Order: sequence, then structure tokens, then C-alpha cells
Amino acid sequence: MQSEPHAKLFGLAAEFVSPEEILRAAHQVRDAGYRRAAAYTPFPVKGLAEVFGLHKTGIPTICLLGGIAGAVGAFGMCWYANVLSYDWDVGGRPFNSWPAFLSIVIDVMIGGAFFAALGAMLLLNGLPRLNHPLFNVEAFGRATVDRYFLCIEATDDRFDAVGTHTFLATLGATAVHEVPK
Repeated sequence: MQSEPHAKLFGLAAEFVSPEEILRAAHQVRDAGYRRAAAYTPFPVKGLAEVFGLHKTGIPTICLLGGIAGAVGAFGMCWYANVLSYDWDVGGRPFNSWPAFLSIVIDVMIGGAFFAALGAMLLLNGLPRLNHPLFNVEAFGRATVDRYFLCIEATDDRFDAVGTHTFLATLGATAVHEVPK
């Protein structure tokens, strides 16, 4: 038994034909109090991220920590191999000759930063996600070509299937699509 009439809906998606229209509509959606809304555009629209209050992520910090971990790990590996495990005197050089370790340390530092950034990006974006409910809307295929979509999710506190549909239609959308779960 379903408790809400929109329990089978992921949300409602409004389709627009220009970046100006979706930006104006996004402002109106935010001003109307909707918080669970997202825009899908074929290219970045200036000002759209600020409308939805998207914030900066911690990826730069995670990348820095990955680089530091890679550098420390590489230096430790070189130090262990040359000082403790295989202390072989070559040309009278000291065993702990850190300049000789730099190329390996730098390479592994870059790799550590890369893999930390990649992993953080995948986790923070919720990837890999093989399917999204919006993919069930036939018109959504044009979101990567020439259409702009604004979706209000059914989990939003202000969502009402009929009222939200009417509201989206008044924003100048060319079509409003129901998005099934």
C-alpha cells in the first residue's frame, strides 16, 4: 500500500529550449521554496550552480592528501630498500641519498594525487550509477544536444504532483514530463 499519490514518481521534469529560460526558471523554482531540484544542460550555464547553492567540494584537499601520502610512501619505500633491506655501498654514496629518490617520489606523488582525486570524484558524485530515473523519459535524450531540463524531485517537501506540474508549466516550459521511479 502506497501512502502518497506520487509514490511511483521520481519527480517532474520541465523542458526548456534556451539557457536563459532555464536560468530564469531555476530562480523561480528556488524562490518558490523547492530544494530538491536539479538542472540538466548540454553545456555549463553561467549562474545555474549558484542558484541551486552548489558548494565547493573537498576534492582539492583530498588530492593534496593523496599526493602527500604517495610522496611519503615512495620515499619510505626507497629509504627501506636502500638503507635497511639492500644496503650496498656504490661509489661511496650514503645509503640515504634523498636526491636519488626524487624522481620516484615525484612520480608516485602525482599518481597518488590523481587516484585520490579520481576516487573522491567517483564517490562524491555517487558513481558508478548505471541508470537514473530521468533516462526513462524519452525526451531527456536531447539533454546532451539542445534541450535544458529542470527536475523537481518527489522527495521535496513542497512537491505536489498536480501543483508542481502546474507551476512548472507556468515557467515557460515547452513540456513537463513525469519521471517514473
